Amino acid sequence: MAGIGSRLRPHTLTVPKPLTVIAGKPIVQRLVEDIASVIDEKIEEIAFVIGPRTKGFPSNTEEKLLKIAKELGAKGSVYVQEEALGTAHAIYCAKQSLSGPCVVAYADTLFKADFTLDVNADGAIWVSKVANPSAFGVVKLNDGVITDFIEKPKEFVSNLAIIGIYYFKDGDKLLEEIQYLIDNDLKENNEYQLTNVLESLKEQGAKFVPGTVNAWMDCGKKDPTVDTNKETLGFEHKAGNNLVSDDVVLENSEIIQPCFVGKNVVLKNTKIGPYVSIGANSLVNDSTIINSLIQENVEISNANLDNAMIGNYAKYNGKFTSISIGDYTELI
Repeated sequence: MAGIGSRLRPHTLTVPKPLTVIAGKPIVQRLVEDIASVIDEKIEEIAFVIGPRTKGFPSNTEEKLLKIAKELGAKGSVYVQEEALGTAHAIYCAKQSLSGPCVVAYADTLFKADFTLDVNADGAIWVSKVANPSAFGVVKLNDGVITDFIEKPKEFVSNLAIIGIYYFKDGDKLLEEIQYLIDNDLKENNEYQLTNVLESLKEQGAKFVPGTVNAWMDCGKKDPTVDTNKETLGFEHKAGNNLVSDDVVLENSEIIQPCFVGKNVVLKNTKIGPYVSIGANSLVNDSTIINSLIQENVEISNANLDNAMIGNYAKYNGKFTSISIGDYTELI
């Protein structure tokens, strides 16, 4: 999670993208919970690889990440990738934690899967069918085993896109291959790439199998992030989870499920939902809001919002729709 999240600006100017809250939980927390649900093993340690504070990572980032690990019953470790030298290099930054069976994940995507790991395989790579394979790294299969990794193919070879979640049976072997890349300065586009490591392991006889997902949700830009909030609320509602805090104050107002409403939220002459998340300590007056993601300590009035994303401590008063304003912004 070392990227600066430039595609989600202004929301990532003060909050790292993986700590952006979706339906009441940070993206990275939901990702770890999703992984835990398909691994079906106790997670001993969660290692987070972040960027330097000079790249926009606030001083309390480490504290928040260690709390996420603790809540999941795991040891937390935080490493800093000082320079953007590729995916393999980012993993290498966490080398002290890289041993035994492990999962590697990019913290800007969420997924839902019904998948059991093949204990006879050396690893698994989660994939999803996509309409435009040329925009992704894809895999080819033969008898349920991955035979090829192709980065953004110009001609159709497969529609199974790599979503950025990997399982390795032997983390020490993974580290050994990354070390070889770095020692020999084997870069691609000036970066050390994980795909090169995967190809090397495959050539040495490693057996990788695909892990397919039922839903793949992107949090890279504003619109996909709002859509991810919608899908996540739908999954939570289907599972029977109530995400509306007990202390929400409703004055001539209505909540249409599914929604997340945090603690100490006040709604006056307002209708929200479906598919709305509103963070704690927020006040909404004389408004109608659907399909929107609103963070904490926000004040909204006289609004008619759809497909909106509003950051923490923002104030909004108006009749605009499909807005995207960041933390501490005021439109009044």
